[in-house]
Amino acid sequence: MATNPSIITRDTDKIADVTGNLYESVSVISKRARQISSKMKEELNNKLAEFASGVDNLEEVFENREQIEISKFYERMPKAGSIAIDEFIEGKTYSSYRTSTDEE
Repeated sequence: MATNPSIITRDTDKIADVTGNLYESVSVISKRARQISSKMKEELNNKLAEFASGVDNLEEVFENREQIEISKFYERMPKAGSIAIDEFIEGKTYSSYRTSTDEE
């Protein structure tokens, strides 16, 4: 039986080294994961919208193989959190602080 490749032990020291603080790194990763997730969800919804019809026939529900294949493709894709962690460790994401200027 094949093992699940989405279960990976991560080195927290590597994650913390990027920002100097583990919690800050996790915050950056989680924000990026939300961005990736919403983009993937939007893409999936756009592709599935092509198959939407006003009338639901039982035959169409069971026979729509293309829709099932698209859904399975997105289910097999790596999770947004895994993608975000990899991008963060590889230096493809960045974080910055907003600086407020008190001008009177």
